Amino acid sequence: MRKILLPTDFSDNAWSASLYALNFFEQEICTFYFLNSVALTRNMLSNLSDRLIKEMSAVATQELLDLKELAETSDPPNPKHTFETILSTQDLYKAVGHACETHDIDLVVMGTKGATGAKEFFFGSKTVNVIMSIKACPVLLIPEEFDFVPPKQIAFPTDYNRFYNLKEVKPLKSLADLYQPKIRIVHITEEKELSNVQSFNLRMLKIYFKNYDFSLHCMPKYAEKAKEINDFIEELDIDVLAMVKYKHSFIEKIINEPVIKELGFHCKIPFLVIPE
Repeated sequence: MRKILLPTDFSDNAWSASLYALNFFEQEICTFYFLNSVALTRNMLSNLSDRLIKEMSAVATQELLDLKELAETSDPPNPKHTFETILSTQDLYKAVGHACETHDIDLVVMGTKGATGAKEFFFGSKTVNVIMSIKACPVLLIPEEFDFVPPKQIAFPTDYNRFYNLKEVKPLKSLADLYQPKIRIVHITEEKELSNVQSFNLRMLKIYFKNYDFSLHCMPKYAEKAKEINDFIEELDIDVLAMVKYKHSFIEKIINEPVIKELGFHCKIPFLVIPE
């Protein structure tokens, strides 16, 4: 049985991400955990009365129960799916991390824009905090108002400089097992020939995916990694983007590019972030 965590702020974007998860795992036995974080700072605690704090918690609890009922009474209801609720007073990234460890979560699925986020931003500050801090399980980020379509192609960018172990490729293989998409391994080319280390890492990826439909691709190095990846997504009509998060990885470079810091990463497809 899979355990899926669905962080929510009760926005349409969060519900849209939840629907994506329910549809993605339609044929799988799953327990879904709706998580709401009502982070209370020390300043807030000192300025709010106990009564008001209890009222805020009661409202959030009721909204979680309403969300659980909405999921349970979907038309038609899915007997393979069960639902639980979690209310936390920690910051979102801490609440998600704690829930992952406490409930042995397999995957976090969340929207990329909250109730107050700007529509064009893909990486908001809360999203960045979650993907950069969670180490227990992968995070699947869903763009705003993205309707589920069975993935036919998954892109996996790499420069072949890093060795990926079985634990790191497992989440990608796990998703691929459900829909048998083509896995497109994308090499961002910076050199004329691969080094011995790169060649070895490439051979290992071929071994990992030998029972899957995969292909190898090369792209020239751009000045901006985000534009480079987005171009590949559009050219080959990719359905899901998958990356492993590690120090100095593409993910960190994308977030740290000056333009991306200001404008966000305009990714139009689900993005699977795998911890090292």
